[in-house]
Amino acid sequence: MIIYHGSNVEVKEPKILKPNRELDFGNGFYTTTNIDQAISFAKRVTRNRGYGKATVSSYEIDEDAAFPLCEVVKFDGVCDAWLDFVCDNRDGTYSGPDYDFAYGPVANDDVYRTLYLYRAGEIDREETFKRLKVKTLYNQLVFASPLALSFIRFRGSEVYDA
Repeated sequence: MIIYHGSNVEVKEPKILKPNRELDFGNGFYTTTNIDQAISFAKRVTRNRGYGKATVSSYEIDEDAAFPLCEVVKFDGVCDAWLDFVCDNRDGTYSGPDYDFAYGPVANDDVYRTLYLYRAGEIDREETFKRLKVKTLYNQLVFASPLALSFIRFRGSEVYDA
């Protein structure tokens, strides 16, 4: 599987850093299977930080070799378990099992608006799923442990105009 990470710098050696906010799948090194999403994120991070260059680093992982040796939480699409997992992580209340990898749909900014309304109690679960069905959801693969990171292989990077 080829995956991408958008940032304001090249990332040859990924690390798990403590984020400054709660994220969809908890702490980890976030990658996506969609190059366009990685480019968009790289541009946004570069603008927000005010330095560096919009850079997408690409990696390869053999999930058939890695996943059987690791704890993996995998969501094939938007479902009850995914919604609960993302909301609990975003609220900082996730108390389930630790995992090495998390794989599933990204709650990007567009999706996040719907999740915000759900978490605020302004829409119910049924309406949340109805709204999410019309969104284009890309997948993300999060490396949540040193064991998971041992399987990632840097392929290269490309710089984009911010």
